[in-house]
Amino acid sequence: MIQMQQRHLAILASALVIAGCNSSSSVELNLKPAFVGTVVQASYDGGTDDLLTAGLGKTGLQSATAPAIADANNPTAAELRRLAIHTNYRALMDMTTVGGYGLLYGPNVDAGGNVTAGEGKIAGTEYTAYVDDGSGSQNVTMLVQVPSTFNKNDPCIVAAPSSGSRGVYGAIGTAGEWGLKKGCAVAYTDKGSGAGVHDLATNTVNLQNGTRAGAAAAGKNSHFTAALTDAERAALLADRPNRIAVKHAHSQQNPEKDWGKNVLNTIEFAFYVINEQFAGNNGTLKTRDFKPDNTIVIASSVSNGGGASLAAAELDTTGLIDGVAVGEPQIQVAGPANTTLTVTRGATSLAGYGRTLYDYVTLANLYQPCAALSAQAAGAPSIAFLSAPTAANRCASLKAKGLLTSVTLEAQADESLNILLAAGWQQETIPLQVSHYVFATSGTAVMYANTYGRFSVKDHLCGFSYVPTGSDGKPAAYAPALLAKIFGTFNGVPPNSGINIVNNDDAVNGAILESISVSPSTGALDYNIDGALCLRNLYTGASAAAQRVQSGITEVKRGANLRGKPAIIVHGRADTLTPPAFTSRPYFGANKIVEGAASKLSYIEVTNAQHLDAFIGGGAVFAGYDTRMVPLHRYFNQAMDMLYANLKSGTALPGSQVVRTIPRGGVAGAAPQITAANVPPIAATPAVGDAITFANNTVTIPN
Repeated sequence: MIQMQQRHLAILASALVIAGCNSSSSVELNLKPAFVGTVVQASYDGGTDDLLTAGLGKTGLQSATAPAIADANNPTAAELRRLAIHTNYRALMDMTTVGGYGLLYGPNVDAGGNVTAGEGKIAGTEYTAYVDDGSGSQNVTMLVQVPSTFNKNDPCIVAAPSSGSRGVYGAIGTAGEWGLKKGCAVAYTDKGSGAGVHDLATNTVNLQNGTRAGAAAAGKNSHFTAALTDAERAALLADRPNRIAVKHAHSQQNPEKDWGKNVLNTIEFAFYVINEQFAGNNGTLKTRDFKPDNTIVIASSVSNGGGASLAAAELDTTGLIDGVAVGEPQIQVAGPANTTLTVTRGATSLAGYGRTLYDYVTLANLYQPCAALSAQAAGAPSIAFLSAPTAANRCASLKAKGLLTSVTLEAQADESLNILLAAGWQQETIPLQVSHYVFATSGTAVMYANTYGRFSVKDHLCGFSYVPTGSDGKPAAYAPALLAKIFGTFNGVPPNSGINIVNNDDAVNGAILESISVSPSTGALDYNIDGALCLRNLYTGASAAAQRVQSGITEVKRGANLRGKPAIIVHGRADTLTPPAFTSRPYFGANKIVEGAASKLSYIEVTNAQHLDAFIGGGAVFAGYDTRMVPLHRYFNQAMDMLYANLKSGTALPGSQVVRTIPRGGVAGAAPQITAANVPPIAATPAVGDAITFANNTVTIPN
């Protein structure tokens, strides 16, 4: 890699004087934004390595076999980059051919939607930098990819914040792929989370390029180092060995409050980069030829990357962003003052501006294990991974604590499910509740409790710790080879990449995996109801810890004012992780209230689609997703195409609507080949029975 040299301040001052003395000149110089640190540059030939697939191509990305690492305990930065791209791309897609990969989407499907025989590799240059306040404690990663097909006469930038808590390549398969195929520069950010893993036992951390170093040696170049003195770290390990600190949970900064700012910063960084690469010069410095008024800029991503894109558009007062296209955004609406919003679907109406992430994830964490036993969820995907006896104990514990009124197990399961449905989960989510509990809910609840409350790793909030575990479920040392490659494998939210969630010594059976811990208050294996109640009480209670969490939640709410920017949101009706009733539906309504006639937001709700396309092609573990669900990614790409056509040619955005898809059906785990008939396009003008409308402060969603 070649490090871009910072220009001497004296030369810069001289150039500015020269430019200012030339009264006939209106040349604007390309100055590096003050928030950008050292910039690292690398070029890729599009053959052995590339921007989109790290040299793996369409075929290599589809392979479940991870890219090889020559020395397992000492991977190179290039090997970690390749692994990170392989991991992050696959995490957001159904990678099976029968599910649509390589046919409806994928590197080999060109910008026009045509299936090619190629591998989809894209040559170009990559620029990486940190944003920090000088302390080394923020270190928000920014990365700009400039494809060799970038057209200086028709420039465009796609801002692509990572989904979830992923590293900087977290949006590469979604907004990144679309932008690179279009010849746009793509500006990524990890939003202040990412693969920041501090192994307290070895006192090692990740550097920006993914390699690991001792915390002291890394210093301010550490991606994340927990704020502990040596004495505090030693005391923690003496009491609870082998613990891990994770950036999103333990940075004590509540990074979500700044996600919009992070996206705007990456756009400014992208403008700096493309001017450095393509602009003219005044003899000494590059000029700023590419600007917001002559370059199309789209903010786009999925999940909380989509929420960050919306937040950026709300913050954008200088016209950096031209439009927004997002999928399944994790967005939390503050709501306009003194205004009531109602969202109605069929005979069901919900008042207000949705629910916050922490509210609904802690509610799910309480009731999903019991709800999974409802007869209505019979045959649900991943049911084999739920312990029925432990789930039954959860039902009994909920009843004993006054959180259920029913007496029989069957009735308690139905009551739990009905509580979730009444809160806003759609009927379509019933068969998906169990898989989300097993693979997503608890980890999300623990993560956000820590981040919103700005808790330290030493706080062990609600009795939880992050730690590798052995075959007995007890804490164990991190396997060196797993730790060495964690930049390439970690999604930012344990349990993942060998980091698990343990119930500390609060459990009757000692520090052990939460799922097999015995709750002190019940003496039962009940999926740790004490921990689940503690997490829930941080939202509903008034303790000092609860006030910290609630304050953090307030910091991340958005106002829904997109400042007249054209925007499209696509969301799956069966989304069980960020249900549309809590997020996109109320955001759409709030935007219409705030912006009125100036609103240019279209909302597209897709039937038989949900949050995690990777589950559709997840094999035996998720068998049944394939027969029930279609890929929402198909509609994300179409939304991007429609927004670009609007910005480029003035083509009208589609009317807000429900898109009615057709599941593939067949045998669970062996669904037939998807076809275009399964995933009809978004209509430019929806049929009357499919139109989503807004009137009198009410959003109406057709059944």
